[in-house]
Amino acid sequence: MQVSVVPIGNSKGIRIPKNLLYHCGIGDKLELNVEEDRIVLEPVRKIPRAGWAEAAKKMHERGDDKLLIPDLFADEDFPEW
Repeated sequence: MQVSVVPIGNSKGIRIPKNLLYHCGIGDKLELNVEEDRIVLEPVRKIPRAGWAEAAKKMHERGDDKLLIPDLFADEDFPEW
């Protein structure tokens, strides 16, 4: 498929057909990389740390958020700073 490169301000861009975006699972963001002499566009598959807050809350509700190793400084007396 050939597409035209069009001016966008001081840059240039292309228009990607909606059905192609849907087919590739592309939403609002893309990973843009250059490999050798090619521009590679990939969908952003996963947001880092997505769902961690909910997982931590569930761990707390189940009591799974206890320390596995005892606190090393629990028995030491620290003077006021």
